[in-house]
Amino acid sequence: MKLVQKIGWAVLVAAAFFSCKPNRLKVDISAIDETVKIVRFDQQLFALGSNPSTEQLAALRTHNPDFADLFSWKIIRVGSLDDDSTTSLMHFFLTDTMVTHAKELVDKQFSDFRKIEKSLVQAFKYYRYHFPDKPFPVIYTCVSGFNQSVFTAENLIGVSLDKYLGADCIYYDLLGIPEYKQRKMYPARMVPDVMYAWAITEFEISPAATSVLDHIIHEGKLLYFTEAMMPAAPDSLKIGFTEKQLKWCKTNEAQMWTYLIEKNMLYSTKRMDIMRYVNDGPYTNGFPLESPGRTGVWIGWQIVRRYMEKHPEITLPELMRNPNYLQILNGSGYSPQN
Repeated sequence: MKLVQKIGWAVLVAAAFFSCKPNRLKVDISAIDETVKIVRFDQQLFALGSNPSTEQLAALRTHNPDFADLFSWKIIRVGSLDDDSTTSLMHFFLTDTMVTHAKELVDKQFSDFRKIEKSLVQAFKYYRYHFPDKPFPVIYTCVSGFNQSVFTAENLIGVSLDKYLGADCIYYDLLGIPEYKQRKMYPARMVPDVMYAWAITEFEISPAATSVLDHIIHEGKLLYFTEAMMPAAPDSLKIGFTEKQLKWCKTNEAQMWTYLIEKNMLYSTKRMDIMRYVNDGPYTNGFPLESPGRTGVWIGWQIVRRYMEKHPEITLPELMRNPNYLQILNGSGYSPQN
């Protein structure tokens, strides 16, 4: 597959034209007073010391019942915090050398958490603007021993701060985390990860989705949702690409689309084909090594963007509820040019 490496004059002109259009997602949220609740569960847990009693752990669970159960059962897997048998396991967790060092790194990296809190509050103000009837989740921060970055359950979001310490964190190499993932593990990525994870929770893919096209447009909807929650953020931050990778996608957009069509990939229902274009990786298999992973997701995002540009009457909730991915493609008139 041969892809161009230079942006033509026509593409530059088109980009300039579209950049001059007002951003429909930059809405006025100044009148929204409601704020999302953020609980520093990591501070509450470690404040108990290295050998908390069953009563102390039970009290912690009483104050944060839903998250405490999710954290203790699913994330660090020690059992219920109000069970006598859990006390010794929590002692092992709280005194584990890697965990205690991770807590020190978290305290240093997030000594001033106000900027991230402000960004989360603002993102959920946009959420309230677009979804006035949906309840806010409660956001809990934790140190998970380098387990999941962001995890969700009904009405709550958990964030492992030790997964956002920066690509130079020594433990990421030691744990065998691939470089393409490590470079996304820095503080500024936390908010887009939270909003993307919440979108996955709130807007599940249609049970009828079976093809590459279905999956890339669904992922495009999730990214458009994330964009709506962070309209001023750069695209590279929202999708987790480097500027070089983002430029590569823009330069080769038409060639990627042509390739998907000519290879009959869009309507393939093979699991490996879907994973190739949707899953993360060092690059997209079948494309040059300069490509980022998840190029299909980026293309899906461009299709959804074009669809919403052409249909200003369609609201964000209407978009997110729409399970007809082919209709979104057809309604977008998406046809990138060389």
